[in-house]
Amino acid sequence: MHVYTTNNILIEALKKGSPRAYTFLVETYHQKLCIYAYGLIHDHDTAEDIVQNVFLKTWTNREKLKTDLPINSYLYKSVYNEFIDQYRKQKKIFPLDKKYIDTILTFIEDDDTSFDNLIDDVKQEIQNLPKKCKETFLLSKEEGLTNIEIAEYKNVSLKTVEAHMTKAFSILRLKVGLKMNSILFLLYGGNNRALLTS
Repeated sequence: MHVYTTNNILIEALKKGSPRAYTFLVETYHQKLCIYAYGLIHDHDTAEDIVQNVFLKTWTNREKLKTDLPINSYLYKSVYNEFIDQYRKQKKIFPLDKKYIDTILTFIEDDDTSFDNLIDDVKQEIQNLPKKCKETFLLSKEEGLTNIEIAEYKNVSLKTVEAHMTKAFSILRLKVGLKMNSILFLLYGGNNRALLTS
């Protein structure tokens, strides 16, 4: 894959209609944008559609791109705008307050170079959790079960579930740091909006 070392070089190549530049853009940002879109709507198919629309519109309107505008900022804001358009058309899409969306958007833009590494680190640390902690954590975050539902499903006390969740969060926060909440929000979507207030 051809590498574009600066924002200006990439945008100039896009404006000239370079297929290599477009391929580089998609391969660099597709996964990141899908994770961000999923965090907004909590629906994989719609998130993928939004990202595809953004890439298509970016290519179609490439001559209007501003060389001094960071391309990552342009893409994330385009995803947000596309999400708003989708939400207006389909009320079933999970709505999020703008301040939460903006919090995640700022987080991604500020840490673009290390974004993939942070995601991978959190995923790995989740897999490294003690067995019962991991099972409880994933039932909560992946399946969206409440602590009471997990207790009934696992046939354990509510306090046991709460203890596992507390331990899981403590381990992850120790390993990953203060950005853990934002990463979990991105990975698991709307079920974790409350994380951003903690």
